[in-house]
Amino acid sequence: MAQTQLTNVVTLPPEPPPAESLLLDHPVLRVVAWVATFALLPAVVITPLTLHQQLTLSVVILITGLVVNRFAGRFASLVLIFLSVVASSRYMYWRVTETMTMDSALQVVLGAGLLMAEVYAFIVLLLGYVQTAWPLGRKPVPMPADPAVWPTIDVFIPTYNEPLSVVRPTVLAAQAIDWPRDKINIFVLDDGRREEFRVFCEAVGVAHVTRTDNKHAKAGNINAALKNTSGEFVAIFDCDHIPTRSFMQIALGWFGREPKLGMVQLPHYFFSPDPFEKNLDTFGTVPNEGELFYGLIQDGNDLWNATFFCGSCAVLRRTICEEVGGIATETVTEDAHTALKIHRLGYSTAYLALPQAAGLATESLSGHVGQRIRWARGMTQIFRIDNPLFGKGLSWAQRLCYLNAMLHFLYGLPRIIYLTAPLAYLFFGASVIHASASMIFAYALPHVFHANFTNSRVQGRFRYLFWNEVYEAVLAWYIFRPTLVALINPKLGSFNVTAKGGLIQKQYFDAEIARASMLLMAINFVGVVVGLWRLTFVDADNIATVWLNLAWTVYNLMILGACVAAANESRQVRSAHRVALEVPATLYFADGRSMHCTTSDFSTGGLALDLPTEVLAEDATPFEVALYRGSTEYRFPAVVRFNSGKRMGLRFDAMSFAQERALVQCTTARADIWVARWGNHPRMAAHRVMARIAHISAIGFKDMFAHYLHAAAGKFHAPAPATAALRDAKDPI
Repeated sequence: MAQTQLTNVVTLPPEPPPAESLLLDHPVLRVVAWVATFALLPAVVITPLTLHQQLTLSVVILITGLVVNRFAGRFASLVLIFLSVVASSRYMYWRVTETMTMDSALQVVLGAGLLMAEVYAFIVLLLGYVQTAWPLGRKPVPMPADPAVWPTIDVFIPTYNEPLSVVRPTVLAAQAIDWPRDKINIFVLDDGRREEFRVFCEAVGVAHVTRTDNKHAKAGNINAALKNTSGEFVAIFDCDHIPTRSFMQIALGWFGREPKLGMVQLPHYFFSPDPFEKNLDTFGTVPNEGELFYGLIQDGNDLWNATFFCGSCAVLRRTICEEVGGIATETVTEDAHTALKIHRLGYSTAYLALPQAAGLATESLSGHVGQRIRWARGMTQIFRIDNPLFGKGLSWAQRLCYLNAMLHFLYGLPRIIYLTAPLAYLFFGASVIHASASMIFAYALPHVFHANFTNSRVQGRFRYLFWNEVYEAVLAWYIFRPTLVALINPKLGSFNVTAKGGLIQKQYFDAEIARASMLLMAINFVGVVVGLWRLTFVDADNIATVWLNLAWTVYNLMILGACVAAANESRQVRSAHRVALEVPATLYFADGRSMHCTTSDFSTGGLALDLPTEVLAEDATPFEVALYRGSTEYRFPAVVRFNSGKRMGLRFDAMSFAQERALVQCTTARADIWVARWGNHPRMAAHRVMARIAHISAIGFKDMFAHYLHAAAGKFHAPAPATAALRDAKDPI
């Protein structure tokens, strides 16, 4: 048996429990807190107040919130959540009881639509607080000191149509995992049944597994492999998710402590920018769309034993996985449904917020939308056929966590309503909220302010204010139809594979994916014009109402402008994405000389070096570059790609499989490479976030006008492949 290295993972030292957690752990104080909450909240919510009294209460809550926010710790966050719930509950009670007296059928229909959208948002807000109020912060449990007692693991890497260049690094990294060689087996589950994959797998020494059909897509592929393997645990990686050497030692420790633990999930981390980050130039400066889920929500779910299986970067206990019938096949989100089945049988799951694998994000906005369509359809299917609110086996908290995950993907229609609601008054004079502007201000402003203020504190490192509205506005139109269809008939729809590793050779504006946003943008722009015209003749009693709806419409225009900007696809000409990495290296000259230097970034195709002094070398000059794993040196053949001053770029030359595997060990499979990049976004003030979105929105307006000008001139030709992923996702509905 090859010697197994115990990986030293760079993590923060365990923190002592904060004082407020010790305080809240006292049972008497917990009971007092709950009794006070349930006794006071209804009284505060339903007590009728005059306009001046409501304004006074709002100011008191505002000042209290600002003062509480100055204190660190989770107890202060819980107080802010309570204040937000008070403000939002008062608003919703007022909306339902005092603002629905309408004068016409049009007002009734439009007002009821807005109210339903607000009720939906209120429920999601409350469920979100339940999920994120107290993240568990689970730490890894060390493996036993003797590797001889470690369990056996089968590593599954399912693939269908991805190129070998995407799958290759994942396979080589899996071979580099620090685990006894006789206790780990790697299986490439090739549903594409490709000869080049078989040849590659045989050459590197892993199993190439195929089946005669593609029934149930990824879930069926994994289930077929489960029947023909025998490891005590099964680790699953999407074919572009490259594991670090320490993955198994981080993930497996908890299984030894908890016999009923069925699954451990680790974050999905992406080293390439997603379409929003790439097209809006926010990569590394704004938390991406997925960071909130993997950075906070999953950690919050873990408190309630409600961690979701996410299909990759996870380890399952074989006996429990087989007991629930393998990976679920009834829906197209097989991962979350499998976790639900595990929880229904009384088993537990766990989440470790420690990135130990990294993959590729979707390259184009159309591909990104197609992926989200599948997620939305699948979660809605689960809501219909295996609703977590009903059936046995779940705690009330688990039911609420699953419910929120499913309700989240029903935001399509509510988001469209929010983007058009103020137009009812500007176009038709129809009041969708039957109240004066001053009363709306007194009730709605505290609700909106405290919801955003509290979420900014709770989510700050993982989601900036207002960005959620950009993400949802882009997707709203496209997920509305499939979720509606899934609610009516959950059996419709099929699994679609998310394309990875593609290139975008030329910058272009994806008018098809931006069509809904541009239409809404044009309607809101007309609404502003009509609203300004209304100011010329409206009576003094309603002028504030016009200004209120105008402000709402201008805000919607800012969000929609950013949506349109996201459809301006930037070029992606690198097949191998570069990752920043500063580690020691040595440059070896052909004449035997050497120079110690430092890497600045790398990819599977080459790396860049920062040199201590200039080196005279022309393009294509051969060198060897050495990287290190601990004290072990690995040399790689390379040629100069560029040489400027004290910076040199090298392109790797042909390497053996052993060298490729060593390169992965020294770069993407380093135990510490992704941990240092996780959750490091600084908190950002609301005005700075809004200024950034406004700047991006202005670019969106420019893109839209440029598109129409080119279309009018007959010069616009949208690239056919641009929206192929979106069409593939929509066709099966």
